[in-house]
Amino acid sequence: MGNLGNSLKKFMQNKNTVTVVGVILAIVVLYVAYNMRVKSAINPISVPYALEQIGPATQITADKVGTKQIPPSMLDGADVITNIGAVIDKYSREDTIIPKGSLFYNATVVEKEQLRTNIILDYPKGYVLYNLAVDNNSTYGNSVYPGNYVDLYLRITHRVVDASQATEQDNAIMFGKLVSNIKVLAVKDSNGDAVFSNLDEAKTPSMIIFAVPEEYYILLKKSEYLQTFSSALVLVPTNESLKDNPGELEISSEQLKQRINELTYWDESMS
Repeated sequence: MGNLGNSLKKFMQNKNTVTVVGVILAIVVLYVAYNMRVKSAINPISVPYALEQIGPATQITADKVGTKQIPPSMLDGADVITNIGAVIDKYSREDTIIPKGSLFYNATVVEKEQLRTNIILDYPKGYVLYNLAVDNNSTYGNSVYPGNYVDLYLRITHRVVDASQATEQDNAIMFGKLVSNIKVLAVKDSNGDAVFSNLDEAKTPSMIIFAVPEEYYILLKKSEYLQTFSSALVLVPTNESLKDNPGELEISSEQLKQRINELTYWDESMS
């Protein structure tokens, strides 16, 4: 054993031998790395593709997606989605048509909340979309999200031009809950973009969109258009979204409803 150890020690102390061994090891490492790189470039990977043409703002359901094998080298520099889970139940952009047989790209596939037209996908048939102007203050520091429930309160104040002619009745203020349990469909900024589509980007809310029966829509619009009276709709968030069975959408004050109808005119022949 001693002779073997001495021979090995002398062998390793030989500079020429060490150099040769080092070169051989370097060649082996380069060979293995090269082969791994070649295999990773030519071994196909499974990627999702469109089984049919997908139109703009369309949900990408599982029956519209297949998978096929493609060499990774073909994807170099392309923003291709390689995970089928990142495609299923997402949406195509409004300005995009995904052809049959096409791969899916990050630039053409978005979340539902990122669609400007996403609100038309969510409200019941026979309802009418209503757009309520808001700001940071009226949304409680931008804390009202799609899916939340809100109540709408109404303030009606008689607007007197000549204070000397004002009566006690003229100065009266009506205030109360007008509509309860409204589900928020979207919160948009002044450009029409979803406020919460990217939480890393601060956006200021400009409008909250929800849907109500036509009768409620007409009532809310009437309250906006009161001419000799000053009125304002006040949004108040509720905790209905936390309940298993949120309350029904309903008119909360028949007195306010009656007062609005007294102060406005509706031509039934136009309905």
